[in-house]
Amino acid sequence: MSLISALSRRTRPLAAYLGRDWLEAGEVVALDAPQLESLLVEKDPRVVRALYVHADSVCERFCKGKVHFRGLIEFSNVCRKNCGYCGIRKRMANVKRYAMSKDEILKLARWADDQRYGSIMMQSGELLGEERLRFLCDVIRTIRRETDLGVALSVGELPNAHYRALKDAGAHRYLLRIETSNPELYARIHPRDDLHRWETRYHCIKQLQKLGFQVGTGVMIGLPTQTASDLARDLVWFRDEDVDMIGMGPYVYEPNTPVGDMWLEDLRDKGIDRDARKAEAFELSTRMTALARLTMGDVNIAATTALQAIRPDGREIALRRGANILMPILTPPETREHYQLYEGKPCLDETATQCRSCLKLRVRIAGKEIGWGEWGDPVHYHHRNRNAADEKNTATSRLLL
Repeated sequence: MSLISALSRRTRPLAAYLGRDWLEAGEVVALDAPQLESLLVEKDPRVVRALYVHADSVCERFCKGKVHFRGLIEFSNVCRKNCGYCGIRKRMANVKRYAMSKDEILKLARWADDQRYGSIMMQSGELLGEERLRFLCDVIRTIRRETDLGVALSVGELPNAHYRALKDAGAHRYLLRIETSNPELYARIHPRDDLHRWETRYHCIKQLQKLGFQVGTGVMIGLPTQTASDLARDLVWFRDEDVDMIGMGPYVYEPNTPVGDMWLEDLRDKGIDRDARKAEAFELSTRMTALARLTMGDVNIAATTALQAIRPDGREIALRRGANILMPILTPPETREHYQLYEGKPCLDETATQCRSCLKLRVRIAGKEIGWGEWGDPVHYHHRNRNAADEKNTATSRLLL
């Protein structure tokens, strides 16, 4: 039996569920919100297994079995925001605040370049100000000048002029999670003030796209009051907003936070065990990964660290269910412990070398290979740019006519 026919046999339960005779290997499937919601809550193990098998075949089609590393540098935990779920929120007590120097960041970036990681992700709490902008631009220019690394940023909501300056300095990717596509749910997990508005977050994402960034976003899964309908709409939102990268993960409880208190109260009200709720969030998260791959095809999808906070093998499971990006932590252990966004964050005591070895093994266990020295740009980004250029050329031609 050929590989294609064997794969078709394994995905037949999903095909039948969708009213199809079969699914072609790697076929991207258009699903609406009700279909997505139905698959998110589906209990038949045959259908669920078939979903994961087909998502992996779509990932193979577009990513060719490769996983790309984004070396994660958590360069500061100073933040002006008070997001209700976060362990480094401005009002969080007993957090030792830090900010790395340029030399400290460059040392980590050079190590990543030597290890042929291809790209780094510079992540921090959110701050505004010209001094912070000048610092970031200087660091980015130096990294691009002295290494072959691609540079991604995740530093929050900023003015459009700041995004443009960061792009001009050499950053080419930006991750800004929408957290949820439901503005009402967003309001429940953030303070109700002008600093925490869904509309502002959405506007920033659209500005980043207009400036030519490869734009990543994502949601938390398993939030208090969140429904399967919310998650289905999130998947439709990713597709409709034409994003290039998706970083999703389970909500993980963080003590002494408003959302953490809501989560505990929800467990008590429903009589649900903590471990059972975490297992449910894990399953939903990897199912969301599979459905995002199934419906969007050529985007990058991260196997997030939060998955490993629930299951030791969480990230390799995600790699077998449609994910293709891993972010090994470069932040030194003595600093890493102060960048805990949630309870039980894994790998706090690992060096960058140990993290590299661990993730190499996880990739091998998942049956994938690492794209050493490659930026690993999402195919979707280049398709999106070509389509935008074609539309612009068509519009120009019409004007000339």
